[in-house]
Amino acid sequence: MAGHSKWKNIAHRKGKQDSSKGQLFTKLCRDIYAAARRGGGNPDTNYHLKVALDKARVASVPNDTITRTIAKATGTLEGMQVEEFMYEGYGPAGVAVLLELSTSNRNRTAAEIRHLFSRAGGSLGESGCVAWMFKRVGLIEVGDRAKLTADEMTLIALEAGVDDLEEQEDGFLLYTVPEDLTDVDQSLRLAEVHSDRVQISYIPITTVAVPAQEAERVAALLGDLEEHDDVQNVYTNAEFSEAQ
Repeated sequence: MAGHSKWKNIAHRKGKQDSSKGQLFTKLCRDIYAAARRGGGNPDTNYHLKVALDKARVASVPNDTITRTIAKATGTLEGMQVEEFMYEGYGPAGVAVLLELSTSNRNRTAAEIRHLFSRAGGSLGESGCVAWMFKRVGLIEVGDRAKLTADEMTLIALEAGVDDLEEQEDGFLLYTVPEDLTDVDQSLRLAEVHSDRVQISYIPITTVAVPAQEAERVAALLGDLEEHDDVQNVYTNAEFSEAQ
């Protein structure tokens, strides 16, 4: 499962750094939104929301932005009806793109997303056109706070019911059956392994190698989609080479 985020490295070289304030705020708000959607808007009873809020406050995300994000996630944003849905499409080089969105204006969002695809030489497709290329999984992200070796994490993960594990520079990604996500997360907590992110996610069943001449166009599209305010998650089967 490794290698599916190399496009972020290319985006980094194009000036779309995760460390930039705008993109950092977007990422942190996305984490707040996901946590509130899953466990409610009260951080006293929602551990994952508390973690997300702590990170956002350290990064100085404005309080009104945080409040609005939680209200949007819990459906309590006054005077606003929020819809959640998925879009599917193809980027340059024929890579598949799956998007999770949340918006109060579906027509506006559709036009903006279609424009981003078109500008990059891709196209927004019909429902079902690429979803079959992805597997729905439960995803648990464990950061470096765990201070565990790969072997230690593997043993704990197996006992907790994790299906697969991916080691990263700053922690681990754990994959499980969607229906078991909550139980696995609770088992990890009993083992004193606390997650930074818990959500339903999509991983590509197979990947598409991105030609060198298309790498920056693909990365630019994925970066633009991820930065869009209404896009909650971006999934792709694009596979970038190490050289890229």
